[in-house]
Amino acid sequence: MRLETAEAYVGPGGPECPMRTPQLALLQVFFLVFPDGVRPQPSSSPSGAVPTSLELQRGTDGGTLQSPSEATATRPAVPGLSTVVPTLVTPSAPGNRTVDLFPVLPICVCDLTPGACDINCCCDRDCYLLHPRTVFSFCLPGSVRSSSWVCVDNSVIFRSNSPFPSRVFMDSNGIRQFCVHVNNSNLNYFQKLQKVNATNFQALAAEFGGESFTSTFQTQSPPSFYRAGDPILTYFPKWSVISLLRQPAGVGAGGLCAESNPAGFLESKSTTCTRFFKNLASSCTLDSALNAASYYNFTVLKVPRGMTDPQNMEFQVPVILTSQANAPLLAGNTCQNVVSQVTYEIETNGTFGIQKVSVSLGQTNLTVEPGASLQQHFILRFRAFQQSTAASLTSPRSGNPGYIVGKPLLALTDDISYSMTLLQSQGNGSCSVKRHEVQFGVNAISGCKLRLKKADCSHLQQEIYQTLHGRPRPEYVAIFGNADPAQKGGWTRILNRHCSISAINCTSCCLIPVSLEIQVLWAYVGLLSNPQAHVSGVRFLYQCQSIQDSQQVTEVSLTTLVNFVDITQKPEPPRGQPKMDWKWPFDFFPFKVAFSRGVFSQKCSVSPILILCLLLLGVLNLETT
Repeated sequence: MRLETAEAYVGPGGPECPMRTPQLALLQVFFLVFPDGVRPQPSSSPSGAVPTSLELQRGTDGGTLQSPSEATATRPAVPGLSTVVPTLVTPSAPGNRTVDLFPVLPICVCDLTPGACDINCCCDRDCYLLHPRTVFSFCLPGSVRSSSWVCVDNSVIFRSNSPFPSRVFMDSNGIRQFCVHVNNSNLNYFQKLQKVNATNFQALAAEFGGESFTSTFQTQSPPSFYRAGDPILTYFPKWSVISLLRQPAGVGAGGLCAESNPAGFLESKSTTCTRFFKNLASSCTLDSALNAASYYNFTVLKVPRGMTDPQNMEFQVPVILTSQANAPLLAGNTCQNVVSQVTYEIETNGTFGIQKVSVSLGQTNLTVEPGASLQQHFILRFRAFQQSTAASLTSPRSGNPGYIVGKPLLALTDDISYSMTLLQSQGNGSCSVKRHEVQFGVNAISGCKLRLKKADCSHLQQEIYQTLHGRPRPEYVAIFGNADPAQKGGWTRILNRHCSISAINCTSCCLIPVSLEIQVLWAYVGLLSNPQAHVSGVRFLYQCQSIQDSQQVTEVSLTTLVNFVDITQKPEPPRGQPKMDWKWPFDFFPFKVAFSRGVFSQKCSVSPILILCLLLLGVLNLETT
C-alpha cells in the first residue's frame, strides 16, 4: 500500500504573470508512510472497527458512510494559494470493474429445509430475496461471504491511492478506522488437508492434541476433616463401596421420596416423604427402603481422608442400632415390620470428625392393596462428643433468656422438655403422625380428618383429645426460652377449659372435641433497649360437638390453632419540663442570692449586715442630736 499526496504552491511570477521574474516557486510533495508505532491491522471478521457486510451493503446502496476524503478536514483558503483537493475513491477493482460484495455462495450451509425459506439464511435461494437484510434482522454465520480487511487509525491517513475498496468506520470505542479490503484468495482458505497414516499419527496427535480427560475426583486429595454442610461418607465392607449417607426428602406436590438427597455434616434436620407401591406384595421383602437392615449395615468414615484407605478400621465408625428392628415379612394380606421412621444420632468432635453414630427405627404394618402408600420420616441430629446424658436430652433453647420470634414454644411433661405441636395433614387430608411445631409469636391454624374406629364414647373422646394436643399431653410451658426442666419455677401450668357436659340435654349422645385453641399471653420485660419476651400464661380451649351413639361416624374434621396475645405494658412517659438551675454572682451586694433546683434562696452574710445596721443607727443618732 502506498499513500501519497502532492500540493503545488505557485508564486506571483507564475504562468499568470509572464512579464515578472519568478520570485518564488515552491513545490512540496508529501509521501505519507506509516510511523514506527502504526502498523496495519489485518482482520478477517466483521467485528470492532472492521466493516461488516451489512455496513458495506448500506454504503453501496447509498448509505451515509464517509470516504477518506470526507473524513479529512478541508484546508482553509489562503490568498494566492491553490489547493489540490483529493477526489473520492470508490470501491472498484483495477480496470474499473465493479466488485460484487455479496457474490452467490456455492454452498449454503444454513439451507437446512429443502423447498422452504430458512429464517436469517441470507444465501437460501428458496427465500427469493434480492436484498435479504431488508427482511432478516441478521445473517447467519456462513450465509454471506466473509472478507478480509486491513485497518489503521484514520488520523494517519490523508489520501488513499489503493485500487481496492476502502471505507472509514467507527469502532466500538468511537475511534475512526480506515479499512482496505484484501482480495488475496489464499488468505481465505484453510491449508491443504494433511494425510494421516500410521507413521505420522502419533506425531500429529502430540503436536495438535492436548491433555486427555482425567478424573478430578482422583487427582484431588480429600480434605482432612469435614466442614459444615459437607456430605458424610459411608463404606459398605461387604461390597467395598464408598457412598454417602442419605436423608430422603419429599419432592413435588405429592412429596415423593428423593433418595439422592445427601445428609449434611452438622445440619440437624428432619424430612418427610411418601412412597407409593404398585405391587406391595412384591416390594414388601425386596424394597431396601422398607428393610431396617439397609439403614445400619454400613460404617461411617470418621474424616473424609479415610476414603484413601477405607478398609482401615481407624477411619470407620460403626452404626449402632438402639431400637428393636425386625426384617419385613409378608403375612397374608399384611406387610409387617416396614420402616416408617429413621433417626440418626451423630456425635462429633470438631476437626477430629465423627466419633459415634447410632440409629433408632420405627416400624409399622401395611395392608396390601392397590395404590398402597407409606409416609416415612428421617431425622438427623448432631451433638458434641462426650456430653452428659442430661445435657444431650435437653431440647435446644428458644432464647437466652427471652423467647425469640419463630423459635419453638417449649412444653414440659414429666420432667421432659419438648416443642409444643399442632395437627398436620397428609396428602389425602388425613391426620399425620408428624406434627407442626408451635413457633413463638406466630399465629397458626391447621386441620385434618381423623378416621374413627368403633369404640365406646370414653375411648373415642380420649383418642381425639390425644390427637388434638399431641402425645404426651403438655402440662407446663416454659416462661423463658432457656428454661431448665429441673427447675419448676421456670415453667407455668397450662390452664384447660373442656366442654361442658351439662349443656347437652341428650342422654344417648357422645360429646367429642373437634377444635383446640391454644391461647398464649406473653409480654416484654426488662430494659427497653434490650427487651426479653416471656410467657405469662397459656390456656387450652376446646370446642366440642355431640354425635348420636347410633350414628356410624367414620371420620371427623379436627382443627388446632394458636393465638399469641401481647400484654406488654410500656412505662409512662416523663411528665413536665426540666427545671433550670439559676445562680447569681457570689459578689452581689449585699446579699448572696442563688437559685438552686428551682427554689429561690437568700443567704445573707451576718457580719456585713450587723456592721451596716450599726452605721445606720449611728447616723440617725447624730441627726437627732
